[in-house]
Amino acid sequence: MHVLESIVGRLNALIWGFGIPVGDQVIPLVIILLLGTGVFLTLRLGFVQVRRLGHGFAVTTGKYDDPAEPGDVPHFQALTTALSATVGIGNIAGVAIAIHWGGPGALFWMWMTALLGMAVKYTEVTLAQRYRTVDPDGSKLHGKVSGGPMYYIERGLGPRWRWMAIFFAGMLGFTAFLTGNAVQANTVADSMLTTFGVPAWLTGLVASALVGAVILGGISRIGKVTSILAPAMALVYGLGALWIIIANIGQLVPSLGLIFSEALSPSAGVAGTGIGAILVTMMWGVKRGLFSNEAGQGSAPIAHAAAKTDEPVSEGVVALIEPFIDTLVICTMTGLVVIMTGVWNERQPTELLLRGGDSSWVSMDEKGRRHELAAPAEWAVSNGRPVVVAPGQPRYAWHEVAIDEFYVDSALTRPFTGVIRPAAGLAVAADGATYASLHGPAVESGAPLTMNAFSHGLPGQWGRYVVLVGVLLFAVSTAISWSYYGDRCANYLFGASAIVPYRIVYVLMHFFGSVVSLNVVWELGDIALGVVIVPNLIALVLLSGQVKEMTDSYFRRKPWLENAEAHRRAKRAAGGR
Repeated sequence: MHVLESIVGRLNALIWGFGIPVGDQVIPLVIILLLGTGVFLTLRLGFVQVRRLGHGFAVTTGKYDDPAEPGDVPHFQALTTALSATVGIGNIAGVAIAIHWGGPGALFWMWMTALLGMAVKYTEVTLAQRYRTVDPDGSKLHGKVSGGPMYYIERGLGPRWRWMAIFFAGMLGFTAFLTGNAVQANTVADSMLTTFGVPAWLTGLVASALVGAVILGGISRIGKVTSILAPAMALVYGLGALWIIIANIGQLVPSLGLIFSEALSPSAGVAGTGIGAILVTMMWGVKRGLFSNEAGQGSAPIAHAAAKTDEPVSEGVVALIEPFIDTLVICTMTGLVVIMTGVWNERQPTELLLRGGDSSWVSMDEKGRRHELAAPAEWAVSNGRPVVVAPGQPRYAWHEVAIDEFYVDSALTRPFTGVIRPAAGLAVAADGATYASLHGPAVESGAPLTMNAFSHGLPGQWGRYVVLVGVLLFAVSTAISWSYYGDRCANYLFGASAIVPYRIVYVLMHFFGSVVSLNVVWELGDIALGVVIVPNLIALVLLSGQVKEMTDSYFRRKPWLENAEAHRRAKRAAGGR
């Protein structure tokens, strides 16, 4: 496992560390491409995310749906399938991780990613609708429609670009195993272990069975399930967060002020940030914002391509709603709860595993920035305190934050004196007793951090269970929707015969994700994420002229008025009013 963690860490650093040097930091090329494409499309499409968002909500209501138009699912089910994939663990664990690493200012950069991402998502969904393939003889299991970046890359840019379409489909199919599947399973298992002590393998087994029961039924079953799960999970989680925000309303303005000030001039942080580390704050906000709303990743267009419509722009405006709901509403609620309750930098009694888990070895420089180090052969602790705490020297860390106190009991009453031997995963006390874990005040990250925030904000155990239910619903619905993204990639690469085998492997990967360490599975997801967006962003820029033409034509012709009449006729024929 240590070898895997090392390899994954190096790959992640290569992809997210390659870019333009600025001082002693680097602006990752992935972030430059993502934000740059968002700015370009926003300007070229005339701020479509602001001017056409209202029309997107109108189309989503279904009043313009014409059942005679081609596709697998109505506009609303296409949106809920995509939302079930985007509104997921990123909204609970991802926001907490962004604040843990980037400080409160990371939330600001999540907002910027969402605003620009709305134009990106509009573009990719409109193109996915235009270049999708429709098979009238397709089955309910396999679906009649296939669409997404691999189709608009090949058919929009031409056969010479087919290599890039194949690369994208292969990478997104791999990404589906990770960001949309293993990460979700990992967070569920972590939450169940933290809350109830349920073994990760048992949680993974049950969750895998639930996911498999739905996805083996195809897109029709996926659409029906997500149309129920998506609104339910948003309602439960959103009401809990809103309650806490209102109950702590006096902290709202100071918290917003902290977010803006820390975004542009970080002063302190928990794990990765330090004085002036604006690029660290920006990177974590953009990374987690991208993970959450998926704009530019090319995944959501696959779900939207299945919508029943013959007007690509009509589904493009529906896609504007996704980053709005996902990041500007739900992620903001999570971030405010974490910041307003003050738990983002609060230490709580924690069992500290001495090897594996969320433990690591770090050093802190004079500016408060963290640097990873190799574990020492032996590390001394006296009366519960590290013997050496000088800058540049190794420190034992939990969730990448150095621990200052060590105890042998969970009540934190018996300080530890002795040495920690990382290679053996043991602490040897002065009296000769050995321990596989110690205890001490530590900060949380991911879903447990959000759970702490909700527990502080809601009475009794309500906060813990609101987050737990949210984690379960978000994770399962996300895994269900992402399975469809992956099997469309398999269909593109190998044909319909590959769909069912892909789904079976997908279910197995869900179990795998539940038993792997938190850092490994998230870093694997980030690696795939950083690679897969590049070919998609290239295609969006090159095909943006077509989207501009389609947009101008659609709003000039106003075809939704004709659709509204067709919808009324169909409703009357079915016995409605």
